[in-house]
Amino acid sequence: MQTLSKKRIDTLFKNFLGKTIAVIGDLMLDRYIWGNVTRISPEAPVPVVDVESESARLGGAANVANNIKSLGGNPFLVGVIGDDNSGKILRDTIKNFGFSTDGLVKDESRPTTVKTRVIAHEQHVVRIDRESRQNISGVVEEKILFVLRRHIKSIDAIVLEDYNKGVMTESLIEKVVSLANTHKKIVTVDPKSKNFFSYNNITVFKPNRKETEEALQLKLTTEKETEIAGKMLLQRLHADHILLTRSEKGMSLFSKDGAIEHIPTKARKVADVSGAGDTVISTLTLALASGATIQESAIIANFAGGIVVGEVGVVPISKEALRQELLNELSHQS
Repeated sequence: MQTLSKKRIDTLFKNFLGKTIAVIGDLMLDRYIWGNVTRISPEAPVPVVDVESESARLGGAANVANNIKSLGGNPFLVGVIGDDNSGKILRDTIKNFGFSTDGLVKDESRPTTVKTRVIAHEQHVVRIDRESRQNISGVVEEKILFVLRRHIKSIDAIVLEDYNKGVMTESLIEKVVSLANTHKKIVTVDPKSKNFFSYNNITVFKPNRKETEEALQLKLTTEKETEIAGKMLLQRLHADHILLTRSEKGMSLFSKDGAIEHIPTKARKVADVSGAGDTVISTLTLALASGATIQESAIIANFAGGIVVGEVGVVPISKEALRQELLNELSHQS
């Protein structure tokens, strides 16, 4: 695996500024209830959480956009919200972050996806989900495509962020990828199980180990098994690259020219893996759009993922923290 020089790091990070990345997929509102547990409920053997504070953050595809913004890019969010109070909060939050809301499509037939996490003593106690997993209608799909067609020339890359909540239908995937390829745009994918094999002819496909095992009905316990899986995905999806994330084992990168590279994890501590995949795909895509090679992009994304798993809750990557980690690694190698 190649290394990055300080000059190259500085050049790429400078290139991050102003790159427009469209993020299409399942938007979510992440709610957090923070508190303490000092007793067990007399009504049932469950902890009683004394609430100290509450907060709301951008989740799902919106968290990908938040990471892109944090790194200096310009995210363009495209997705669906409900005609409800959570949808209003999500729209207002997106607007307050300085993102365009032009890509938000309101669907009165479904609720805004909300994940509420109760956290006590830096540990998840419970998560409560409010969502619909039904596919969006053809009318809503066409509204999404209309927005994308209108902005396609100003977009540098597209992230397809699938959480199995119904926005990324087979039809929408096919039409978005076709439009992107016509305009020669980078397309990266963070998939889930439902439409796993619908993402054909894209730039980078980034599944995790569990998703890959389920899709291929294989166990990936060794590098040899992982390499077999990577080659199968390349052949089946006709992708330029497969970046398979493997938790504590890091990442494995497979390219259509036959190159295979295994990248060790850079996580020093793991406090919370929530949102780590969002950070990896956003960093990877922004790096590619900024002129990085796929190997350079994978290295940078690997460091970014290693940083955010050390935080509790879904938090965006800090551009300066990421740059410093890369420079620290460089100094250790010299």
